Amino acid sequence: MRGVRLPSDHIRSHAEGINQMRDRMPVLTGIQVSYTIQIPEGTRGTVDKALARHVDKCPTAQSLKDSVEFSWTAEIVEE
Repeated sequence: MRGVRLPSDHIRSHAEGINQMRDRMPVLTGIQVSYTIQIPEGTRGTVDKALARHVDKCPTAQSLKDSVEFSWTAEIVEE
């Protein structure tokens, strides 16, 4: 996140792939990611801006955008 540097142990994520059967074959149709982020007090605005744009800047999401639905949630804890 530009302007806010966080230690790696302050950002956690969990990703889950969603598969659907198509022609008797499991096909990845969605990815859901949930983040838990610990941030310094007073940096929420910067973090919110970065999160709002992160799908557009994510190489995986951009590579799969035409075939896989990508969604995310974030729990933010200010210290």
